[in-house]
Amino acid sequence: MPRFVTVGELLRPMLRRDDAIRDEIIDEVLGRTFRMTPGGVTVTVEDGVVTLDGGVDDRSTIPVIELLCLSVDGVVSVDQSLEYAVDDLASDSDPARSTGNS
Repeated sequence: MPRFVTVGELLRPMLRRDDAIRDEIIDEVLGRTFRMTPGGVTVTVEDGVVTLDGGVDDRSTIPVIELLCLSVDGVVSVDQSLEYAVDDLASDSDPARSTGNS
């Protein structure tokens, strides 16, 4: 009698362990790409869901970090509660506005 293969059995080789996902985000995304030192952002991964806590220098880096985390194999979603030191996306940081030019 033929044996049927389940979807779970087919997907199992493509799934990554949470610790491997976490290591890649810390080493590649935060370390190599953003040159962040360990400890500024805490990364936890559970069942492929990445949680980022801590702080970054510029607000504009937060969505980029999220997108890069989503591109890591095995990541299902990203939840973040990152704080930032400088709001480089604020409207008053627009040079045309701050100098009075239009």
